Amino acid sequence: MSSKLILPYGLWPSPLTAGLVSQRIRLDDAQWAPDGQTLVWIEGRSGGGALVAQTGCDAPREMSVNRAPRGGVGYGGGAFTTGIAANGSQFTIFADRDGRLYRQDLAYDSPRPITPPFGSIASPAVSPDGKWVVFVFSDGKTDLLGLVDAEGSQWPVQLTHGADFYMQPAWHPSGEYLAWVEWNQPNMPWDGTRIQLARVALDPDGAPPRLVDVRTVAGGNIMAASQPLFSPDGRWLCLIEEGGETTDDEWPDLVLYDIRSGQRRSLLQCDNCELSLAAWVQGMRSIGWSQDSRAIYHFRYQGPLASLWRYDLESSLSTHLDTGAYTWLTQLSISSTADTLSFVASAPNYPERVVAWHNGNLRVVARSGIENLAPDTFSMPREIRWLAPDGSPVYGLYYPPYSLSCSGEGLPPAILNIHGGPTAIAGTRFNSEAAYFTSRGYAWVEVNYRGSTGYGRTYREALRARWGEADREDAAGCARALAEQGLADPAKMVIRGSSAGGYTVLNTLIHYPGLFRAGICLYGVANLFTLDVDTHKFEAHYNASLVGPLPASAGRYRAFSPIFHAEQIQDPIYIFQGDQDRVVSPSQSEAIIAILQQRQVPYQYKLYEGEGHGFRKSETIADYLKETERFLQQHVLFA
Repeated sequence: MSSKLILPYGLWPSPLTAGLVSQRIRLDDAQWAPDGQTLVWIEGRSGGGALVAQTGCDAPREMSVNRAPRGGVGYGGGAFTTGIAANGSQFTIFADRDGRLYRQDLAYDSPRPITPPFGSIASPAVSPDGKWVVFVFSDGKTDLLGLVDAEGSQWPVQLTHGADFYMQPAWHPSGEYLAWVEWNQPNMPWDGTRIQLARVALDPDGAPPRLVDVRTVAGGNIMAASQPLFSPDGRWLCLIEEGGETTDDEWPDLVLYDIRSGQRRSLLQCDNCELSLAAWVQGMRSIGWSQDSRAIYHFRYQGPLASLWRYDLESSLSTHLDTGAYTWLTQLSISSTADTLSFVASAPNYPERVVAWHNGNLRVVARSGIENLAPDTFSMPREIRWLAPDGSPVYGLYYPPYSLSCSGEGLPPAILNIHGGPTAIAGTRFNSEAAYFTSRGYAWVEVNYRGSTGYGRTYREALRARWGEADREDAAGCARALAEQGLADPAKMVIRGSSAGGYTVLNTLIHYPGLFRAGICLYGVANLFTLDVDTHKFEAHYNASLVGPLPASAGRYRAFSPIFHAEQIQDPIYIFQGDQDRVVSPSQSEAIIAILQQRQVPYQYKLYEGEGHGFRKSETIADYLKETERFLQQHVLFA
């Protein structure tokens, strides 16, 4: 017999407070230093971050004092790397939000700049001899690969330019070659990219190296290639390649390229799995070489689940490796000495951790903070499916309301979350906002609408020329499926989303009035025309594939832009926005607000000072959660 207290859904007392959620540390990346014994990781904290290093079992040591390590190109990522000098001393090179690269020895040292404060920098890569640093540079108009000496004694030089974007520079272990990813607009990095391989020509007089004999070894205009990585013995370049013109190109391949002969061979032809996530940021890693060059470790992403595998080059077998309770894995790094792996891992009931893996044994190196609550405190999701209007399946993750001490009667209210991107996925990772609301008696649903990754190329491209239509169809379909499957109260459903997800929120409220009791929109796109003009370079042509090229697709731009139809919104809505947002200008939210005021639709608006595209300050996150909860109580629970 249950001893739980029966209370109304949404009003359950919860041990997970807004303050506790807001103090969570973001574990963005972790990498082994050249000695194979020291692990360096980045911790994102309220309004900033820090580099932390740990050697062996010693206590972690915070570095980057008074600096804020963060890659500044596009959406960030690629914040740091490590290197080793000729005298054997190890050091880190990291990008700071002031636009400079800094060097800091892993021994006792303070950060010192090696580049001037100009533009934005990401993805530093140190040459094997420790003398040079290649990096991705952008001034918002021109992108290139730059080069600077590791001491910062010389002025940076352009190593290569001409493409619209660059990513993932990688040195050959001898320093003889350099590989990188580049692509041109209107492509996004999952549409079509090229992996370039060049020989590095050294100058005997000490002048900066040059690139010669540049050639394309993978990818193309309709084929995406990523993550070039040289084997430790210098013989091979492995990479991920996806795309092409045939239906056989639904899933990516793991490809091996022979440096000397130029021969290629496909090692692993995936079936129903991805090998990487969509490259929204710099510095993503989901493959890595064993230290003896005989195997490649790799992640697999199958829908919302991630797993770790080892591919043996001699036997051509890929073996699944146990990662315990963790269901979401990112940022793979492999020690140079003993095949000890590190990655950032989480699960719906385990907050993000930096984990070291060796021969099946897992060791937690760093925690993100919310670990005073036991794993059985959290709601565990299950995958749900429903059919789109065209009969194709659509996927979601359903988190039921859950409490150790409370239960409710009847059907619960539900918050349907629409992920951003839109080319992204809601995985089975730790979701602090989902935990916050499920512990209070709400169901939480992640809608992996058509256009999401993880379900194959056809599913991902189903949103092309239909962004603003197919995604809102799937949001509405999810609400109906929840009601039909008895998972949520059809009179108490809420739609929530940020960025591209906020765009779907607005369009869904416009086209399906009354289906949702309320909407929560965070920095959502309202006007596709002005988005093309105002947004940053990385997404300047994204709408060409999502909606269509202008001027031919102007009709769809108008039909799919919420600003031209906002007078049809009837349901209460809360809009949140950062005043420093460079991706979706505050003017987009304010234009919607002006129409809501005229139509006298119940709304609230909160503009957070100093916040950009995504909230980082603890006080902002705590306030947002409290404001949302109050809004839902007023317009959903007690309406």
